[in-house]
Amino acid sequence: MYAIVVLGNFTILFIVKMQLSLHGSMFYFLCMLAVSDLVMSTVTLPKLLSICWFNSREISFSACLTQMYFVHSFSGMGSGILMSMAFDLYVAICHPLGYSTTLTNFVVATIGLAVVLRSGILALPYPFLTRWWPYCRTSIIPHFYCGHIAVVKLVCADISISSYYGLFDLFSVIGMGGFFISVSYIQILWAIFRLPTKDAQLKTFGTFISHLCAILAFHIPHLFFSLMF
Repeated sequence: MYAIVVLGNFTILFIVKMQLSLHGSMFYFLCMLAVSDLVMSTVTLPKLLSICWFNSREISFSACLTQMYFVHSFSGMGSGILMSMAFDLYVAICHPLGYSTTLTNFVVATIGLAVVLRSGILALPYPFLTRWWPYCRTSIIPHFYCGHIAVVKLVCADISISSYYGLFDLFSVIGMGGFFISVSYIQILWAIFRLPTKDAQLKTFGTFISHLCAILAFHIPHLFFSLMF
């Protein structure tokens, strides 16, 4: 699966780079999502493979904190990129004549930078909060990577601050992203139903469904895992 992730995402990056016709906002956001997926997979899956193949079940505390920062940062980044892709789809369907003038390279770069900064800043307190707590229980976590709550459950003190910040981060990323994506999709569906022909409606609806499936595949497991563990 890790090989498929690496091969698939590098293929996307290579094709977009080589095909000049794909040098547009939609495919730039797709490349950002591919990079985010590559980093997330590379931060977590090699350690999982070392556990399965070599029974290497140990990780240093510094490496654990580093992995924790990248996991939370790039998971938030993926959510922000999907929100940007929903905005891109909204402009393409609801305001097609102004698409090229609205989503210029500068605007795409600005959106990408905002997504990176937001995710990086929101994930920054996690390693500092985790290092701050005193640990006096077993050092075994029931996961194959260092998630914030999985690690702070080993703390022998009140971890309310960590729990509240984790919920704040979760709902500010997924909640805000879900709100803006929902607003965009309502506008998109309204525009689709107003298209003059059935063929145009079906073609546009197919693009909409692919976006929706990608967003649900990302957000539902993320939300479930965060709330359960």
